[in-house]
Amino acid sequence: MAYQVPDLTSPAPVAVNEAILIASGDLRLSANQVCWPAQQDMEGRIIDAFASEGITVKRGHPYDPELKHGFIWNQRMGMDVFKNIHPDAKLIVAEAVWQYSHHVLAGLRSHRGPILTVANWSGQWPGLVGLLNLNGSLTKMGVQFSSIWSEDFTDEFFLSGIREWIKTGKISHSTTHVRDLNSTTLPADEVWLGRRLAGLLKQEKAILGIFDEGCMGMYNAIIDDELLNPTGIYKERLSQSALVAGMRFVSNAEAQKVRDWLNAKGVKFITGTNEETELTDAQILEQCKMYIAAVRIAHEFGCAAVGIQYQQGLKDMAPASDLVEGLLNNVERPPVYHAVTGEELFAGKALPHFNEVDEGAAVDALVTNRVWTAMGLDPATTLHDLRYGEQYGDDFVWVFLISGAAPASHFIDGYAGASSERQPPMYFRLGGGTLKGISKPGEIVWSRVYVMGGKLHCDMGRATVIELPHEETERRWQMTTPQWPIMHAVLHGVNRDQMMARHKANHLNVAYGNDAASADKALAAKAAMLNEMGIEVHLCGI
Repeated sequence: MAYQVPDLTSPAPVAVNEAILIASGDLRLSANQVCWPAQQDMEGRIIDAFASEGITVKRGHPYDPELKHGFIWNQRMGMDVFKNIHPDAKLIVAEAVWQYSHHVLAGLRSHRGPILTVANWSGQWPGLVGLLNLNGSLTKMGVQFSSIWSEDFTDEFFLSGIREWIKTGKISHSTTHVRDLNSTTLPADEVWLGRRLAGLLKQEKAILGIFDEGCMGMYNAIIDDELLNPTGIYKERLSQSALVAGMRFVSNAEAQKVRDWLNAKGVKFITGTNEETELTDAQILEQCKMYIAAVRIAHEFGCAAVGIQYQQGLKDMAPASDLVEGLLNNVERPPVYHAVTGEELFAGKALPHFNEVDEGAAVDALVTNRVWTAMGLDPATTLHDLRYGEQYGDDFVWVFLISGAAPASHFIDGYAGASSERQPPMYFRLGGGTLKGISKPGEIVWSRVYVMGGKLHCDMGRATVIELPHEETERRWQMTTPQWPIMHAVLHGVNRDQMMARHKANHLNVAYGNDAASADKALAAKAAMLNEMGIEVHLCGI
């Protein structure tokens, strides 16, 4: 008999003086529509820049007049787009917005031609964050790529970079700030501590409570069990539906006690009555129920840390998880009691939360909690987006910004210096408040656990958090997302372009020392623990 199989089709080759441009976007229609003008403006500048170098850039997929944007907005669309792109074509992935990397990873995995990821140096939308997530995902996949960024795409840094890419298919960035860990150079006491804690972890083991994986297409944020388990860390795969169910068993009276505790601590809730655009008391009460439910589930399953995905699925069922996340990461937080025995759960302890179920951040948060606690330091930790940065005086000051997970002990005046504002409706239809504050001046350790070459790695460094004038802080908030907690960070020994070239994720973890000396010791002990866990450690700028 004759079998009916469609013919294989081959896309037309692309000329040597041509390149194809694609743009991965959000899964949420509202975000894609609101952010499209910024993307359109950036693409025009990129096309002009390449034209001046003799390269014609053609879009790989059209603007959709019905959806009112030109993004690839789901995985199937991405696969279909790549069916019409020759695998040897020069390919530009342009990102001025937050994007879901899995929309394009299938096509990028099999693409043979040179790949260039590009972002605009702007805080308006999380384009730099989207770029770094895509870069981290490509790194995990083992796909070769180059990357570049620019404020207006006319500067010499950008132009010399694309000239190199056009000529050689790659861009070379300086990474001289990175050196592999030599544990013999670390102080002996901190090496002993790190190795001791790693040994205990491997012997006793620990569980990460994963409320669904793969948040927002963050392929780089998933660590396979075969890599994770040898460190002593395992996953309890939980469903976000269980979290919603758990919220239903929390009474209004219990939730109100959490709200009352926060009120007494001085948290300022910026509330209104319009559910669609304002933070309401009802939304806050639901967030308090989620906080209690999360702690109870973590206790039930013996979790050492938990991660709530929120963005997909749960966003259609409950207000945002961000207030919850910040509370979990703080040692001082509203008490939660066992529903039957009345026992206080995790009393006097932080329950580390890794925002957006970023498992690289989860490993980091768990290790930080063990090391900082053993050293008598505040173990409160969070991840931040590398959202933006500008020169201020003699320093390049990064804007580290994250929707959730920032603990109050990181803020100037703690809870009394915190407010809770409604999440932007563009992303968060059912509202809910953040835990917003300005990070206090001090010395921090920053780090990132990631997958490269089929192994776990960690980049680590030091930074100083500085306090900027109120007007400058407010300006930076208004040019990014003013509802979210902010940290003004100056990295030690790492400039802007080195950080962007090396970093393998949209997130990085931070934790405070009491002073420079204690932060240095904490970094040493953490490096030793990670190394003993089998994670390859790289010191950045130190």
